[in-house]
Amino acid sequence: MPYIAVKGTRDIIGEEADAFSEVEQVFKAVAELYGYKEFRTPVLEYTEVFDRSAGDSSDVVRKEMYTFMDKGNRSVTMRPEFTAGMARSIVEKKLYATEDLPIKCFYYGPAFRYERPQLGRYRQFVQAGVECVGVDSARYDAECIVMAMHVLGVLGFENLSVKVNTLGDAESRAKYKEALKAYFSEHIDKMCPDCHDRLELNPMRILDCKVPEDQEIVKGAPKMKDYLSEASDKRFYQTLSIINDMGIKFEIDENLVRGLDYYGEIVFEVHAKSATGADYGALVGGGHYDGMLKTFGGPDYSGVGFAFGVDRIVSLMKDNGLLGKKEGKCDIYVMPLGEEVIDEAFAIAMNLRYEGYKVEIPFTGGKIGGMFKKATRKGAKFALIIGEDELNNGVAQLKNMETQEQRAISLEDLDLEIESAFNPAPEGNGCCGGESCCCGGEGGQEGCCCSQKEEKEGK
Repeated sequence: MPYIAVKGTRDIIGEEADAFSEVEQVFKAVAELYGYKEFRTPVLEYTEVFDRSAGDSSDVVRKEMYTFMDKGNRSVTMRPEFTAGMARSIVEKKLYATEDLPIKCFYYGPAFRYERPQLGRYRQFVQAGVECVGVDSARYDAECIVMAMHVLGVLGFENLSVKVNTLGDAESRAKYKEALKAYFSEHIDKMCPDCHDRLELNPMRILDCKVPEDQEIVKGAPKMKDYLSEASDKRFYQTLSIINDMGIKFEIDENLVRGLDYYGEIVFEVHAKSATGADYGALVGGGHYDGMLKTFGGPDYSGVGFAFGVDRIVSLMKDNGLLGKKEGKCDIYVMPLGEEVIDEAFAIAMNLRYEGYKVEIPFTGGKIGGMFKKATRKGAKFALIIGEDELNNGVAQLKNMETQEQRAISLEDLDLEIESAFNPAPEGNGCCGGESCCCGGEGGQEGCCCSQKEEKEGK
């Protein structure tokens, strides 16, 4: 049997790994702008964490969880989503009693669901998201949607489709479920087996059925807007007013329910199609929820959050040409000319790395032509050539890989020489006194590049 990755998993390497890092950096930077702090919860949780929170009508719980008995005969599950683990963590650490409210946390990491692999979806996938827990406000619900769009905007996405709906408060949902049950009971014999189960467990989940014939039946189902309490109706349109004022265009999708049972009040998804026309479905999904902390023995606090499918985002960014092109994967390629200078060349390479440059160096002497080919493949901006003669004379040869210009530089002043190569002074009337000098023509004033060099040289 060949050794290959498990179905639904994959290796992420090279440029694709760079893309995941790019998304992670943008997401974390934006989350911190909104005052969120990172949480890192375990990949493995006791199964009850998800059974109790997600609801037994959820496809995630019923079909998709990776659950097994550990060696202590305890049922454990590899996390299919983060919200439940975050809530468990907040209660276990009693953060609701020690932290200012709301508790605002973000996460980034792998999750696992046993579902059919398809475009942008895998059994092991990367999820990024936020949770804001402890304050019940339409404004926080709106801010969550704004924040999700902020992340996608920074990543370069345009022409996104934002879908919103309200699932109402507990009283509204109870009335609505009864109306749906009565309606679907008349049609259930023509519907898929999953809908038969959903009718008994949670008829609202039938609205999310993807079977075309069932979707036709769903079109005639009662609408939540006819069963909303006055408070929920007011809250929904308050949230929509805020995001509208922020310039976010949206459509109300009355069949949007999301895939987990803990949601109530507003829910939302952000959809996108690639430049090639491929439909990736929801890039982002989330909404408001109540009672999550109470499920784990904490206070009855509300929350709101969203999650990104990072795999889908990276695939779509690739299709749309949005992936950032990293300039020079390698800053400097150090070329030792012979085994006898490798130790000295390695010390020089390490010093440059400590200065913050990305440096590559081969540890076996090779032909200089071969080293130049490698430097080109690695996208090096400069080649630093070090031979025995150069070391004896206290110099090295620095070659600009783009312009092909080459010159001898002092090893004693290597840090200044390299800095000057990466940040050349503009052409003008010369140094110290010339209009183009960084001192503004003031003649070597403190902080000037010339005064720094003179100080280094002991002049």
